[in-house]
Amino acid sequence: MKKLQLLGDITPAQFLRDYWHKKPLLIRGAIPGFKPLLPFDKLAELAKLNHVESRLVTQRDGEWNMEHGPLAELPPRTEPNWTMLVQGVNLHDERADALLRQFRFVPDARLDDLMVSFATDGAGVGPHYDSYDVFLLQAHGKRRWKIGAQQDLTLVEGLPLKILANFEPEEEFVLEPGDMLYLPPHYAHDGIAEGECMTYSIGFRSPSFQELGESFLQFMADSIDLPGRYADPELTLAKNPAEIPKDMLSTVIEELNKVRWDEEDVTVFLGEHLSEPKHNVFFTPVENPLTMGRFTEKAARKGLKLSSKSLMLYRGKHVFINGESFAVGRADKAVLDVLANERRLEGALLAKATDDVLEALYTWYQDGWLELG
Repeated sequence: MKKLQLLGDITPAQFLRDYWHKKPLLIRGAIPGFKPLLPFDKLAELAKLNHVESRLVTQRDGEWNMEHGPLAELPPRTEPNWTMLVQGVNLHDERADALLRQFRFVPDARLDDLMVSFATDGAGVGPHYDSYDVFLLQAHGKRRWKIGAQQDLTLVEGLPLKILANFEPEEEFVLEPGDMLYLPPHYAHDGIAEGECMTYSIGFRSPSFQELGESFLQFMADSIDLPGRYADPELTLAKNPAEIPKDMLSTVIEELNKVRWDEEDVTVFLGEHLSEPKHNVFFTPVENPLTMGRFTEKAARKGLKLSSKSLMLYRGKHVFINGESFAVGRADKAVLDVLANERRLEGALLAKATDDVLEALYTWYQDGWLELG
């Protein structure tokens, strides 16, 4: 595997073997000459929108405050010690999406979003840790990072932010535009702006097993089949009316133990769960869609590409897109695997697609899930 400019002088395989989930990595000049993809004004406009997750963090006289968006007003840029955080910028800017996709040496099932942090002089969000891996790419100005592998993750009580009570940094770096710092989960860090700065955070999904378990049981509720109804023809006289009968308990346990799931059930659940759009992601259907015939003709010439908001995954015969799943044959899967992996499909490959796949692609086009390339 080739070396990746993003990772300095190591390959993605070396990074995953030696650093991923294990230890930090500082990469000077990960993207030489990098400049912010969005100006401050554009970020501020995004932060005003209801469907964009944003936060404003301020520190005044030693007191922390956090305001959740939409952020109608911001402090003056000349005022120190405030930070604007805008999540999911990749959903609203093609260049930000392209940057996020450079990290696809980690599976799409784990890749989350691109967050932009704008900070004035002296600002930060306090020493903290994340429960997920993160790459911190400096986009503008300078930020001083202090990091440490401390085991004490006690938080200060009574604050709107999760700030470590006993932060003990072990290393310190100043990142300039194009520099990048990778941190594994639970690695303590504190970033302070030296003058006005912007930092791009590439985060990864790390769902809790509790979250997955609860969602899986909801998923299975639609597929379990337990015919019949409880009955007790051999019921005996109740000595204690309020006590649940032992035979009733045994019968219900026996029936519930018939609920089973296999690898395919978990595969379908995981694909639908991981590809499900976040609550604030909305697709805009095409206002005046082409006819099926015109769509097929144009797609054959121009190709197709997934919307930056779409997440498409697959496993075995199953294909998943935006929370939906379906099983496909080998020929169709070969075409759809290319669309999922490349996030685009050249027109020539459409000739190999069956009518069923073409109809699915046409529906996704109408719904705004993909676009003509």
